[in-house]
Amino acid sequence: MSHLNYLRTFLEAYRTGSFSKAADHLGITQPAASMHIQALESLVGKPLFVRRARGVLATPAADDLARAIAPHLDGLEAKVTSLRNVSTPLGGTVHIVGPADFLYTHVARALAPLIAQGVQLRFHTGNRERIYALLNDGTADLAITASVPDDIRHGYIHLATEHLLLVAAPALARQIEERHIMAQTLESFPLIAYDEQLPLIRNFWLEAFKVQPLLQAAITVPDMRIVESLVRAGHGWSVLPGYLCHASLAAGTLVPIKFALAPPENSFYLAWNKGALRKPHIGFIRDYLAELVQQGEFASSLD
Repeated sequence: MSHLNYLRTFLEAYRTGSFSKAADHLGITQPAASMHIQALESLVGKPLFVRRARGVLATPAADDLARAIAPHLDGLEAKVTSLRNVSTPLGGTVHIVGPADFLYTHVARALAPLIAQGVQLRFHTGNRERIYALLNDGTADLAITASVPDDIRHGYIHLATEHLLLVAAPALARQIEERHIMAQTLESFPLIAYDEQLPLIRNFWLEAFKVQPLLQAAITVPDMRIVESLVRAGHGWSVLPGYLCHASLAAGTLVPIKFALAPPENSFYLAWNKGALRKPHIGFIRDYLAELVQQGEFASSLD
């Protein structure tokens, strides 16, 4: 049994990059966590971490050990947690981070009724870097992300796939379509983007033109809903998720720019730090969202 405790502490330290964070997540002291790692290093005969001023760095031996044991320990813990959760009343606070528009259109309203069962919800927004930063440091319990998570550190499920549309207001779309649409054509008109890294636009550009985009946005604003409103008002073009454009496309205030390319796709994932599911209320929210996926709730709204 002690060896199992050592492995559990090792895996938590491996995922968090810190003995103190691992101890906190497991409900043990930091000296106890250090002792577990030292004992395990003695057993395997190799150093597993390089100790640094802030945190620890995994060695190649630790990488091999984590890959070997993670599926088995995670499976055991998931089974124990599911048995415990059957009789555990809900309660507690769940922190969820994700893109503001996706939380707005899909997640917040879906989860709001659960407060009647004693769960408190705290939503956080941000770009990819902020989403993973909050997830990895434990500030967020669950994350909505448009990139595939690290399956050693995170558990995750596929939520849905969106279609990306090249769009503009009708008058601007006509100006663009009057010319042969190439990279240089779009570069000559104002671009409105989420941030300087050009998420979604970069995906479209690579698929359409097979090169990295070199253009610079005329306006950046970290909320796709605001990007959509600025494009609709005729201030520039952008690449937007189809689900965010439904109403404007139907009204004719926003139109897809005619381009010989099937709409690229972009997937969303629900991710969590694997140890987080020890807390019943976090597992409950994860399972609730997974059930919505099974029912096709997200897929139907992203078509």
